[in-house]
Amino acid sequence: MTSERLTSPRTRRTAALLLAATVGLTAAACGSSAKTAANGGGASAGSGGGKVTISIDCEPPTSQPVPRKQWIDDIAAFQKQNPDVTVKSIDTFPCETPALFTAALAGHTEPNVFYTYFTDKQQVLDSGQAADITQYVNATSVPSLNDILPGVMDGQKSDGKLYGIPRSNYSMGMIINRNLFTQAGLNPDKPPTTWADVATDAAAIQKLGNGVSGYGDYSAGNNGGWHFVAEMDALGAPVVSSDGKTAAFNNAQGLAVLQNLHDLRFKDKAMGTTQLFKWGDLQKQMASGKLGMYVAAPDDITYMVQQLNAKYSDYGMGPIPGTDGPAKGTLAGGDDYMFNVKDTPDQIKAGVALVNFLKLTMGQGQFNYARAKSTNQAVGLPEPEFYQGASLQADNTLKAANATMPVTNFSPFIQAAVPGDLEPGNAQDIYKVLDTAMASTLTNPNANLQQLLKTAETQVNQVLANK
Repeated sequence: MTSERLTSPRTRRTAALLLAATVGLTAAACGSSAKTAANGGGASAGSGGGKVTISIDCEPPTSQPVPRKQWIDDIAAFQKQNPDVTVKSIDTFPCETPALFTAALAGHTEPNVFYTYFTDKQQVLDSGQAADITQYVNATSVPSLNDILPGVMDGQKSDGKLYGIPRSNYSMGMIINRNLFTQAGLNPDKPPTTWADVATDAAAIQKLGNGVSGYGDYSAGNNGGWHFVAEMDALGAPVVSSDGKTAAFNNAQGLAVLQNLHDLRFKDKAMGTTQLFKWGDLQKQMASGKLGMYVAAPDDITYMVQQLNAKYSDYGMGPIPGTDGPAKGTLAGGDDYMFNVKDTPDQIKAGVALVNFLKLTMGQGQFNYARAKSTNQAVGLPEPEFYQGASLQADNTLKAANATMPVTNFSPFIQAAVPGDLEPGNAQDIYKVLDTAMASTLTNPNANLQQLLKTAETQVNQVLANK
């Protein structure tokens, strides 16, 4: 789920939180003195020789004056460096609303450069509205290209052709409340790495009383299904077959996910009595000091700080737990920019240069940590998470130098380096089905977990057959 965090799981959340909670990083764009590439390189925009106009969405709203001004300043800086390019910004908040996005595709009204979630790719391709940008994206036009994680770039491709440029990527881990860990006699620098450890630590935290829950999880609003998939990934198991045609979770791993949660709720009594949580509920519990831990992506912490008056120092993060140690995989996702199929070659060139300028250059744009710090934005979270090699080293160095939070609190998460797995196709429909299994698991002490999986399998197979 991405986290401009509008609607349910992360794929739909990324449109509201990345902007609302970490907008200083993701929408700050670059300073007026920045160059279009890390070393002054990068192809010039509109290199066909004539003037070109492009439109781009996801401009911060006027209700967020600091990022809005930064966006305006940065677009002006880009145009100054590329005087033949005129950029028309479209104020969209959140960056994507599913119904409006679908309507734009159907009406062929999307901008020249338009924001999407990773999981939107097939919908856009099916609509015929995405331009093939393969020939325009290379180590000259995007100097950091070879340092972008292969899995992230592969997610932008179909049949060997490139259709998008990533803007952000995330993976999930276990967010902990360091204060509650300390009060329960646990070491906050050593978050649990197995589900058995989660049970032990959660039970200890639950004993603090006063309405505190040791562990929390979702079971409503498609978020329960989203977390079921995340916890399947942790066990190294996909939820659909490799061809995407059938469900693949009615197995030992799927049963283990539900059994872990059922035991935490009814055997260990470490989850409190209230359930059926959707996105936003666990964050409120955590920010008010009433929840010990839950599975999430790093920028949930920024949401709690900026929207719920929490403090960065109160939280830490470890890997999503596995069976015998850190998980085998962790659900990952993010967002990107795609290009209108009606774009001219010069518009695509200009759009690639603009996205590189705003989003993919160390020291500027979303990586302009000095400016983010100066405007009281979050610096130090292990996100966006899509670089390796020299770009990753540069990112870590700049981030540490401008951190606005104790970055060591996230060391267990970073050091575990759990590989990310992208969300399945038709994710929202699958999540909706799996919500029911999660809800029954967490509310019915006598739930037949095997039957829940069987029923969900039948329903997901129907969904996939209809697709």
